[in-house]
Amino acid sequence: MTLLSTSELIKKYGLLAKKSLGQNFILDKNFTDKIARCAGDLSNYEVLEIGPGPGSLTRSILDANPHQLTVVEMDERCIAALQEMQQFYGTKLQIIQGDALKFDETKILTSDSSIINPKLKIIANLPYNIGTVLIFKWLKNVDKIASMHLMLQKEVVERITAKVGDNHYGRLAVMVNFLCETRLVFTVSKSVFTPPPKVTSAIVEIIPRTKPLADVEFHKLERVVAAAFNQRRKMIKSSLKAVFSNSEEVLKSANINPELRPEQIKIEQFCQLAKLL
Repeated sequence: MTLLSTSELIKKYGLLAKKSLGQNFILDKNFTDKIARCAGDLSNYEVLEIGPGPGSLTRSILDANPHQLTVVEMDERCIAALQEMQQFYGTKLQIIQGDALKFDETKILTSDSSIINPKLKIIANLPYNIGTVLIFKWLKNVDKIASMHLMLQKEVVERITAKVGDNHYGRLAVMVNFLCETRLVFTVSKSVFTPPPKVTSAIVEIIPRTKPLADVEFHKLERVVAAAFNQRRKMIKSSLKAVFSNSEEVLKSANINPELRPEQIKIEQFCQLAKLL
């Protein structure tokens, strides 16, 4: 059978992008191929895509020959278009209709002994309204993930990849880089989308570390970091009073200047503080 182009599938099934679902479709196959290539060799990996819509990135991932691709799509209008794609690619494509926030991604990891790498690669053009929530969800299963290549608002990518002292450095940078290495891969022109969004997008690469930057519980670090950046304009001794009644003494015991601002505190120093909780 011949597979219709993405624009033909959109026309056939009346798939106008829904603002409420944060949808912006990409029709340029060369561009979606470029995104798929960022994730490297997929042949021995289970791949997860969130919010495939009419399947433009989906077909690029499938053409890169993953062991299997599972897509999770909330919009029931897109399921018929994806099923038409499934007829072309066969069982290599698995379709889940549902909410990505409630989906347990670890369930798609197979016990198939022919897979060399029993970890997921996640490739997705994430809906802007749930992107960071999904990343925090995935961080809690980071030992099951080989890599993430995600399209998000450029501003969010800058917040993920920020280094200590940067304007964008905050809770997101600390929590993601505690467990992963990150980099902005490339910026995306608004013109590749239909309809064009009001914001600029970018691709971020998130690669889980072999071990976290420090031996500290995720939820404790999250509590300290959330308190620190909740009042980011204040000195760290003031913002940490929410978690340490004797914050100035605690900071001095960790050799941290109590008069620094939260964005001047390194991830390893936040980890030291979390151990004192």
